[in-house]
Amino acid sequence: MTTHMNYIDGHFAPSSGPRIEVYNPATHALLDTVPEADADTVERAIAAARRAQPAWARLPAIQRAGWLRRIASALRDIREDMARTLTLEQGKTLGLARVEVDFTADYLDYMAEWARRIEGEVLSSDRPGESIFLLRKPVGVVAGILPWNFPLFLIARKMAPALVTGNTIVIKPSEETPLNAFMFAHLVHGSDLPRGVFNLVGGRGSTTGSALSGSDAIDMVSFTGSVATGTRIMQAAAANLTRVNLELGGKAPAIVLADADLDLAASAITASRVINTGQVCNCAERVYVQRSAADEFITRLTARMAATRYGDPVAEPDVDMGPLVNKAGLDKVAAMVEQARKDGAQVVLGGRVADRASGFHYEPTVLINCRADMDIMRNEIFGPVLPIQLVDDLDEAVSLANASDYGLTSSLYTRDLAAAMRAIRDLQFGETYINRENFEAMQGFHAGRRKSGIGGADGKHGLYEYTETHVAYIQHG
Repeated sequence: MTTHMNYIDGHFAPSSGPRIEVYNPATHALLDTVPEADADTVERAIAAARRAQPAWARLPAIQRAGWLRRIASALRDIREDMARTLTLEQGKTLGLARVEVDFTADYLDYMAEWARRIEGEVLSSDRPGESIFLLRKPVGVVAGILPWNFPLFLIARKMAPALVTGNTIVIKPSEETPLNAFMFAHLVHGSDLPRGVFNLVGGRGSTTGSALSGSDAIDMVSFTGSVATGTRIMQAAAANLTRVNLELGGKAPAIVLADADLDLAASAITASRVINTGQVCNCAERVYVQRSAADEFITRLTARMAATRYGDPVAEPDVDMGPLVNKAGLDKVAAMVEQARKDGAQVVLGGRVADRASGFHYEPTVLINCRADMDIMRNEIFGPVLPIQLVDDLDEAVSLANASDYGLTSSLYTRDLAAAMRAIRDLQFGETYINRENFEAMQGFHAGRRKSGIGGADGKHGLYEYTETHVAYIQHG
C-alpha cells in the first residue's frame, strides 16, 4: 500500500490522524487508505491557497494556462495506471475509465485555451468624458468538493476554470474514490505549479467537507453530488454568504414518440442508463413512450438491456458495466425496485440483486406499468433500472417530465422536427438531447433547474462562474 498524504502548500504533509479505508466494490478487497484531514489541516490548506492567490492572479492568464497543459500532458503519460485505479476504486469499466482519463486531459487543455478569451466589456456612459469598464476578476479561494462517480474528471471540471481565471483551490475528493486524486496531486507536484495554488485534503463530507464549506476564508464552494449533501453545504456556506456552485441530482426523462427510430431510441436509452452502472446524474432515469409504439419499443429496449454484460471490470474487461459503488447504493436500488413492484409496476427484466460471489451488482432491470405517483418515477435511482410509463402524446409526456423536483437533463426521440423544437421550448431542463444518448460536451453549459443545482459548468459560461465583475468608472475629460 501507498502512504498517501495530503498535499498542502506544495508539499505532501504527513498525517498522524485517522485513515479512511478504500475498497474495491467488485471484490470487497481493501485497496489502500488515505488521510482524513481535521479542521486544523483544512485551515492550513485554505491558508496556503489564500497566500498564493494574489501572486497567481497577477500572472498573465496565458502563463497560468501553461501549467494546465503540462498537467494534462503528464496525465496522458499515466493513462493506463490512472484508468486502472479508477476501475479498481469506483467499479466503472476499463473502457469508460480510459474515456474519463482522456476527457480529463482534454478538458484541462480546453480550459487552458480560454486564457486569451476571458473578456470584459466597455459600457456606454451617460456622462461626457467618462469611460466605463466591466472587468472579470477571480473570486479568490475555491473549495472543490467532489463526487465518486467521475472523480478524476471532476477535479479538472473545478480546478481548470478556477486556475485559469486566477483563483487558487482546495480539493476534497470523495472518501469512496480518493486514490485517483492523490495520484493526480503527484502530477501537479511534478509540474512545479507555484506552491499553494492547488491543495488536496482527504476526508469525509461530514468532517473535512464541512470544514471547507463552513470556512469564512473560502470565497466559493463548488460541489457535485446529492441534493441532501448540497443542501447541507449551502446551509454551511450561508453563515458567511459564501458563493456556491452546486451540481446535484437528476431524474432525466426520455420521451419516445411513435414516429421515432425505435432501434435508435432503444440503443441510446440503454446506453444512457447502463453507463457507469446508471450512476450518472444525467442518465436516462425514466421513460415516457407513446402508447401506439409502446409494445414494439419495450420489446427492443428489453432485449438491449438483457444483453448488457456485467461483472468485475478488471477480471472481465469485456463487460458493459461493473458494480454499484457500495452496499448502500445497492440496497437503495433494490429497495426502490421492490417498492415499485408493491405499487403495481411489473418487472419484465431483472429486478433483483445479481447472484455473484462478490461485488455490489444489480441486474439490468426494466419496469412497465409505472405511474407518475410512484417513487421510482419521482426520485433518483442511480442504478441500472429503467421505469417506463405510457403516454398519449408529446404534451402529456412533457407535462409529466416537468412535474419533477429535478431539472438537469432530458431527451426526446422523434423524426418530427416541429415536435423536437416544441419539446426544446417546453421542457424545463438545463439540457435536452434529441435522438442521441445523454452525454454533454465540454464546450456546452451543464446546468440544472430546481433541485438539480445552482450555477453550472463547462464552456464560456462555466468558466465565468469562477469570476466576479468589477466595474470601473474613469472620468478623463
